[in-house]
Amino acid sequence: MSDNNPQIKSSTFNTLNYDVTESIFSLLPIPSLVRSSLVSKLWRSIIISLPPSPSSTSSPWLFLFGLHNTSSFHNQSFAFDPLSNSWLHLPSFSSDHLIGTNHFIFTTAPRFSYSPILKPHWRFTSPIRFPRISPLLTVFSTLSGSTKLILVGGVAFIGGLVDLEDRLAVQLYDPVLDSWELSSPLPDDFRSGYAHQTLTSALLKRRFYVFGIYSCFISSFCLDTYTWSNVQTIRPPGICFGFLNSCNGMLVLGGLCNSTGGFSFNLWKIEEGSMEYREIAVMPEDLLFGLVDNEDEDDSNKFRTLKCVGSGKLIYVFNEDCHKKYPACICEISSGGENVKCIWRSVPHLPSPVNKFHKVVSFCSTISISDVFRPEETQIGSSIRA
Repeated sequence: MSDNNPQIKSSTFNTLNYDVTESIFSLLPIPSLVRSSLVSKLWRSIIISLPPSPSSTSSPWLFLFGLHNTSSFHNQSFAFDPLSNSWLHLPSFSSDHLIGTNHFIFTTAPRFSYSPILKPHWRFTSPIRFPRISPLLTVFSTLSGSTKLILVGGVAFIGGLVDLEDRLAVQLYDPVLDSWELSSPLPDDFRSGYAHQTLTSALLKRRFYVFGIYSCFISSFCLDTYTWSNVQTIRPPGICFGFLNSCNGMLVLGGLCNSTGGFSFNLWKIEEGSMEYREIAVMPEDLLFGLVDNEDEDDSNKFRTLKCVGSGKLIYVFNEDCHKKYPACICEISSGGENVKCIWRSVPHLPSPVNKFHKVVSFCSTISISDVFRPEETQIGSSIRA
């Protein structure tokens, strides 16, 4: 009889001590756990009761939601699990105004709603004071231990029309009270308009940092006093554009540089107080040029659609250009300190077929086994550490 018979494997596992079986399952990536849960009721009961593993909480998934501007039929959603090194197809979404973070996907206009990422189940909030599109968004813990959601920047959305000049107030949402409150808007130095096209953000140690992708301005919003810090500038030599992320308890800036040696994609560690920067990694040249169209004669043009997102110990760099079918690579960052180590590798191609999208919503988020089997129990901010 074949050794690949699942009944034999199940029987062998059933003779093991419960704790041993649980320990074995805790080492498996989520796609393997989903398949294993189909083998027997015992396996399923063990798997759905697994606590979050350190590897899953430090290795966020990359999510790409492709949106077509004329037919939602062509929309597609993908998720990359770094532990199994594989892409997964997800249910597609019809809204154009999507943002994702912390286990959830959000729609920001005309009504504000949210749903677990993996298994859509939409919940509407009370009416938001100022509907907006393309804001910055994250979830944070208050000093009392509750969680709130913060929206910064974006474009006013009134009666289906947008107002690019309106400097929108910061809006904070309390999911327990189902209520919104207002606070001071972004400092004047930052451009108004489509925040996700000109701004990037990171949450670290009770501060929500906002960074200008092209201006290199930076300011932070204190989550205790609801006040903005003075605007500063972080501009490493040769940087063309950059994206701010929070990884392994530190601020990490990832950006494209054009120096005498040519183009490169660099990572810098940013000191929280002084805002001084220190280079910690440079993407290998073969990975960088594998992300772009080398037939493009304009060197500066071929890199303009690169984007960078990260959290935990991972930084993802990818191309939002449909002609390259959205290639990506990944950098694993060792825990902080002076001797930060970074390891780069490529990411497999998206599973075919891949449609042509007019807009790509991208973000990363940790995923736990409860997001797969018990999404209705997932609450906003359930895994926040800030």
